Amino acid sequence: MIHGTPHEAHWLRPEPRRSLPADVLKKIVEAAFPRHTAVDLQPLLEGYRNANFRLRLDGANEFMILRMYEHDPSLCRKEVDLLNLIKSRVPVPEVIYAEPDGMNEIPPFVFLRYVEGIAFRELKNQEDKNSISEGAYEIGKILSSIGRTTFPESGWLGPGPRVTASLLEGAYPGPRFVDLCLARENALQRVKTNLRDQISALVWSHATQLASLDEETNLVHGDFGKRNLLMRKVGGTWGVAAVLDWEFAIAGSPLFDVGHFLRYESSSRPRLEPHFSNGYIEAGGRLNGEWRRLARVLDLIALCDSLTHDALPTSVVDELIELVTATVENRDPQCEF
Repeated sequence: MIHGTPHEAHWLRPEPRRSLPADVLKKIVEAAFPRHTAVDLQPLLEGYRNANFRLRLDGANEFMILRMYEHDPSLCRKEVDLLNLIKSRVPVPEVIYAEPDGMNEIPPFVFLRYVEGIAFRELKNQEDKNSISEGAYEIGKILSSIGRTTFPESGWLGPGPRVTASLLEGAYPGPRFVDLCLARENALQRVKTNLRDQISALVWSHATQLASLDEETNLVHGDFGKRNLLMRKVGGTWGVAAVLDWEFAIAGSPLFDVGHFLRYESSSRPRLEPHFSNGYIEAGGRLNGEWRRLARVLDLIALCDSLTHDALPTSVVDELIELVTATVENRDPQCEF
């Protein structure tokens, strides 16, 4: 265990991304709900790139989520289009109103119906083995449902939703992307030379297998972690109430999401397995051969990308380095979410 290293649940802002001035809130609410005002406004901590608020309209009993897209305006339309596409087979928040082009100085925003539940990380922290295994099994089933949505080609998803560009042009995009990440200044400062060489060697040793995955065109959530999986107990059974935050979604291999979800799983002390993979397979998902190792290698690509980000706390860098090292050494990570 890395002492002082936060687990994935702590990769959140220590304070809300932004406040919302009363005059701006008034304009937003009037556009969506004329003759109504917002009450019980509460900024939420979730989200590094977008701002999220929980609120209620005057005279209403139910809460809503106001999500403002400050990083990339096109993400609002992308996320709304995706939610509408998959809502019949995947539990997602209902879109109540969207302004994907924004209004004057106000960035794009969407009102989503508030979903009651707890993040899977909270369920896992309760240390109830039956609840964890039950939840993991249901999450596996939901991931299989997500993957049943396919696109004509793999790549980055934009509004439509449709593929707007390849993940990386040319042959062997995964290994080449890792090498590009490791050559960036932040990674050069954070990752020792020997480890960078080991990472590159590992991904290139799987280049042929990764190339076969490049042909897959399934819907991939892109951030299929425990804080984006909202759980709720119904009839005595834990199930998935909603899958949140689709801004990173791509068309590709479901193993991207498998690797992310199992990022902290320990083979010596399994908590999510085999329940997660059983649910995934029983719902129609396919896991062939050395799927677990390939999923870890795919997740290594995402971890290397994270190591290039600016302004990462030292504790998060330490955690990323441990996760990367564990993958290279093919061992259990010594950190937990």
